Amino acid sequence: MSNQSVVVIGGGPAGLRAATTVAELGERVTLIEQRSFLGGTPIAENYASLTPHLHSAEESIGAIVTRLQGLPGVEILTETEVQSLQGEAGDFTVSVSGPGGNRDIAAGAIVVATGFQHFDPGRETQMYGYYEYPDVVALQDLEAMIKDGNIVRPSNGETPKRICFIQCVGSRDRQIGNEYCSKVCCGVASKEAIEVREAIPDSEVFIFYIDMRMYGYWESQIYWPAQEKHHVQYVKGIVTEILRKEDKLLVRGEDTTMGRPMEVMMDMVVLSVGMEPSAGTRKIAGVLGINQNKYGFIDVANPPLDTVSTSRDGIFAAGAALGPADLEDCSSSGGMAAARAVALMRRAVAAG
Repeated sequence: MSNQSVVVIGGGPAGLRAATTVAELGERVTLIEQRSFLGGTPIAENYASLTPHLHSAEESIGAIVTRLQGLPGVEILTETEVQSLQGEAGDFTVSVSGPGGNRDIAAGAIVVATGFQHFDPGRETQMYGYYEYPDVVALQDLEAMIKDGNIVRPSNGETPKRICFIQCVGSRDRQIGNEYCSKVCCGVASKEAIEVREAIPDSEVFIFYIDMRMYGYWESQIYWPAQEKHHVQYVKGIVTEILRKEDKLLVRGEDTTMGRPMEVMMDMVVLSVGMEPSAGTRKIAGVLGINQNKYGFIDVANPPLDTVSTSRDGIFAAGAALGPADLEDCSSSGGMAAARAVALMRRAVAAG
């Protein structure tokens, strides 16, 4: 074990996997998280369960945190931010500030795992009324309701009987610059639709979609069960406007399969918001001097077979800091980034 650490920036799923892998490989690791807790967006946004297996988010992520805390050579710094970086690969100095003041950390390599943020549907409020109508909510809002076991209409506290999801809010949209697919939204909507039907058996649940994109095994894990077992109704269509009509929501658009206008009344509308780079991802790119792609995510230096190297030698990235990613992506890239970081650090020590 060297006297240096691998510094992992970000304590979400990718960062936790990266830090755990470094420690399991026998090297020192310092995990830096700006929040007061670990777990990233799934914990911060009160996720009930993880797609596609519907395991408890708190329990699943808590198990990784417990594992990390029990390993030797692990330092966890919460409420801490990186202020500057000096040096080069194999011999970095990372300056941080936190509750204990400012300090410098000797780092052989760095892993950036600063994650994503949910698209703010207020940027398209003229269409969806997210800040105008309380019964228009986003995926993460419904997720918190599911976690609390209290799925109700925010406007009046009543149990909704007709709920629809609107896909691709903030994704695949050239007008706002987010041309990419956010990858997980179709799966998360299907998962939540299943949970709504289980919690409210007499409810009707609709998903309005442009295309349903299910990656890997998600097709059989959640898409077909949502339809065949839980009777979620998928409608290929485009929603153009949401209006209040008495105490309901009028959803207007086009049924693109039938080629005709569509107007339906709903108790609650759920916006399937996409992923954008977090404020932390944008900031850390500048602090560390690494390139971003045109969407603001960390740019991969040597795609497609090298998926974690950045534009600066010795700095790797993982998870949704690189772009839209599911939890399996985050775990895989976190482990890969950690392995690459450890390998680089060991080479530097051997050469030194």
